[in-house]
Amino acid sequence: MPPGASGLTQSDDLIMPFRTERSGIYGRVVRLGSVVDSILNRHDYPEPVSRVLGEAVALTALLGSSLKFDSAYGGRLILQTKTDGPISFLVVDFEEPGRVRAYASFDKEKVEAVAASKEPGLLLGTGHLAMTIDPGGDLDRYQGIVALDGCGLSEAAHTYFRQSEQIPTFLRLAVARHYAAGSWQWRAGGLLVQYVPPVEEGATSDDDNEDVLLGEEDERWTGTRMLAETVEDHELLDPTLSPERLLYRLFADVGVRAFPTVSLEEHCRCSRDRVSSLLGSFEADELNDMREEDGSITVTCEFCNSKYRFVPEEIG
Repeated sequence: MPPGASGLTQSDDLIMPFRTERSGIYGRVVRLGSVVDSILNRHDYPEPVSRVLGEAVALTALLGSSLKFDSAYGGRLILQTKTDGPISFLVVDFEEPGRVRAYASFDKEKVEAVAASKEPGLLLGTGHLAMTIDPGGDLDRYQGIVALDGCGLSEAAHTYFRQSEQIPTFLRLAVARHYAAGSWQWRAGGLLVQYVPPVEEGATSDDDNEDVLLGEEDERWTGTRMLAETVEDHELLDPTLSPERLLYRLFADVGVRAFPTVSLEEHCRCSRDRVSSLLGSFEADELNDMREEDGSITVTCEFCNSKYRFVPEEIG
């Protein structure tokens, strides 16, 4: 099924938007199978790094698929962390309608030390999480930044929505390896539920959001959030539990309506032409530093590990 195609029969590599019927709360479920397995196996990172990157892929897919872009330009959401922790850098690139790619940079010895300490929150360390929206065309980019201080991606995302967007949010992410068809395969899942208060006559949405953030929560949001909080990691990851059944299991008390799904695929934007254009932006002395003994230059894409070799005649 091509990315962006809709349907309710696919159970993996999709985003399913939904709305609770009686409480009117919107949310999304992401279920990743072969897509996240391909990304993580391609890089063959240590398991703790793969888990964090898998969470980042699920989070970016949830957020990116909720954005509305001009179909004439397409659009992208880039999630990026930069910290002093064992995983010093990671980036996930979501391109409309459902293409994702990702990679991470890390210090292997520091990762092993943190894994031994059983404190996974330290993997990211101190730094920042940035989310960049690129609408495409000549439209301006928008970037939101939130501090990372020894917390995980879920906690940082909650902080971002509370401080920057002022949207009450529930988020749970899960990543694990699942044994199937004679091999271990990576899976990832996530649930995002958000409350956008209705705007009453004479009031502004900012006023309503402020009331919620100060503790005057709408009962509809409180009840729906409590239902969402019952979700277990294994439910988000179970390939035999369809997203529709999961939503009904969680929100049967308030009713739930599932909307057409968005399919996800691993896709890298790199190409020989793009790399050639990039090399053309370097000065001669910079290019000389990149050359191998035979004068050629080989460029490896960090996202997909594709290698592009250019002989001297192609470099100039």
